[in-house]
Amino acid sequence: MKFINIKLTNFRNYKKLNLSFNPTKNIIIGENGEGKTNIVEALYVLALSKSFRGSKEDVIILNGEDSTCIEGTVKDNYKDKYKLVLSKEGKKVFINDTKIDKISDYLSKINIVLFTSEDLKLIKDTPNTRRRLINIELSQYSNEYLKLLSNYNKVLKQRNAFLKMLYFNGNASRNYLDILTDQLIEIGLKLYNYRQDFVNNISNYIENNYYKIAKKHGLVLSYKSDYKNKSKEDLLNMYKKNIDKDITQGKTNLGIHHDDFIFELNGKNLKDYGSEGEQKNAIISLKMAEIDIFKNDLNIMPILILDDLFSELDKKKINNILDFISDDIQTFVTTTDLTKVDKRLKVGSKIFKIKNGSIKEVNYE
Repeated sequence: MKFINIKLTNFRNYKKLNLSFNPTKNIIIGENGEGKTNIVEALYVLALSKSFRGSKEDVIILNGEDSTCIEGTVKDNYKDKYKLVLSKEGKKVFINDTKIDKISDYLSKINIVLFTSEDLKLIKDTPNTRRRLINIELSQYSNEYLKLLSNYNKVLKQRNAFLKMLYFNGNASRNYLDILTDQLIEIGLKLYNYRQDFVNNISNYIENNYYKIAKKHGLVLSYKSDYKNKSKEDLLNMYKKNIDKDITQGKTNLGIHHDDFIFELNGKNLKDYGSEGEQKNAIISLKMAEIDIFKNDLNIMPILILDDLFSELDKKKINNILDFISDDIQTFVTTTDLTKVDKRLKVGSKIFKIKNGSIKEVNYE
């Protein structure tokens, strides 16, 4: 799977931009604020319909414009044209000029493994950040997962709204709450199974990857969930016991929306006991395990994006990443300084240099 080209209209700081890519390695150089990350962000948005920067969707539209358009050609078994248009009226996606009515039917077509400097904070960050990562990865593997997650969030919102109503009207019937709780459990159990399978698949690779990097055994990604080892009946009883607390607080205190994913090294939580080096090595191991799953389990060669990592990682850790990269994987690298990029990536790369809003190809010497 490889991007052949991309065309941007009114995206971030680009009024018009057309780029063709190398099938193996592409490097984008530019000072901070010049727009190098905007290019790989556009690839990501075209693939997953949303930005990895976590900001409001409309901020990707060039100031003063009403809409943005991203178009790109991707070669897998065949060449397919993808298009995403975002405006104040909403989002539209197309494959080979055919409009796809449901975003969930559009996703999982272009598979990307993204590695940013922000990912290095994953272990230290909140459970919500870790859930977001897992949700993004699972949405690439399965359309069904994304649909289930959307339905779960809708039911959760309805349940929370009804809980607030019950707080102010204690005499109201709770029958509707029982229905919503039942739906939440049904969907939650399916999501739990998807997440558990994902963690199991990651576990097939992550410890071995960590050993290759750090020469230590014992790295585990564990899954913490209210639903763990629970039947539907168990969960119904849990929600019943928690009902007064839920009504008082106006929110659902149990469920897969509180799940967390814990990195442990020899039984110790890396968040609390790991050094910064161990934490970074664990994240590298996770990202490389994602590639392993695509390649070995799904028979898909994903696209790899390394955004501004070379200023964050020492040479040893960079080499650890490069050891996992082959020419079979199309790779995009952004950096402020080409001298910081390992020679193995520079040789044979297509290099784009951004300065004062203009982009030109440069030769590696």
